Amino acid sequence: MNSKTTSNFRDMLATLPRQIRQSARETYTLFNLNPNHPSLQFKKVHNTRPIYSVRINIDYRAVGEIDGNDII
Repeated sequence: MNSKTTSNFRDMLATLPRQIRQSARETYTLFNLNPNHPSLQFKKVHNTRPIYSVRINIDYRAVGEIDGNDII
């Protein structure tokens, strides 16, 4: 699976505290290596649309939509 970020995502990420940004980068790296890693808790969060989330930490999640072999 290919992972892509949008400019809107990057803009919003830049407003978060430094530690959260660092955790998000680490999570993104791990997701690219192994999207099924248990610590990510990668799961579907919408009943009808292909929207999924990964855990950044106990308070933050990243959300993306699968489009073919891409998650955006």
